Amino acid sequence: MDLGISGRRALVCASSQGLGLACATALAREGVLVTLNSRNAEHLDEAARGIEAAFGVRPATIVANINSEAGRQTLLDGCGEVDILVNNNAGPPPGALPDWDHAAWLAAIEANMLAPILLIRALVPAMRERRFGRIVNITSAMVKTPRTRMALSTAARTGLTAFSKALSLEIAKDNVTINNLLPERIDTGRQEFMATKMMADLNIDRPEARRRIAETVAAKRFGLPEEFGDACAFLCSAQAGFISGQNLSLDGGSYAGLI
Repeated sequence: MDLGISGRRALVCASSQGLGLACATALAREGVLVTLNSRNAEHLDEAARGIEAAFGVRPATIVANINSEAGRQTLLDGCGEVDILVNNNAGPPPGALPDWDHAAWLAAIEANMLAPILLIRALVPAMRERRFGRIVNITSAMVKTPRTRMALSTAARTGLTAFSKALSLEIAKDNVTINNLLPERIDTGRQEFMATKMMADLNIDRPEARRRIAETVAAKRFGLPEEFGDACAFLCSAQAGFISGQNLSLDGGSYAGLI
């Protein structure tokens, strides 16, 4: 299927690895002119070289910390015209209520709620004027299924979800959509971190740790980054113009709720 976005320009935040890179790679495959972002110049260059090797076009790269106002401005100044915005950022680590002081809450809200909202605020007006825009926020399955140890992430990302739903009602008439991807157990570095932690906690080897994690998924396997990237690319497509304000779970069928 031709997604109708060849030649469009995309900004993918936190895209030197993991889910951000998966989304950037899928968009580049569709002929989108991608700008990659990371705080780590070495990782960013490696990601850009990988996409260039695969598709013959080297993405633009911008080193910037989107958690700061200065970093966001650097990103906006360098990316030019943007038709597609993919918001992504690392979440806070698991913890417990005694761990989360005022500073911890502010950091989570800055990274996982305010940073994407402020980028949306900056880029949406021009999208509306051009009558094309696609915004995809990478959030978390914890938005729909909160867990105590992930409450910092859940609270901040749920705030972003509420904002996005409200905004989607206003901008739909201008062919600008905004949707959220909710990953769970996608086989990235995050799952390696969880497996390593389980190995230490339970004194088991890596294959056993991964098997136990996969058993928690209805599909009994990890999701592939490529599957996640393809879902993102479709939500950015011309064909997805009638899909907005939605939360798409990519969790191997694990979500137990009806809606």
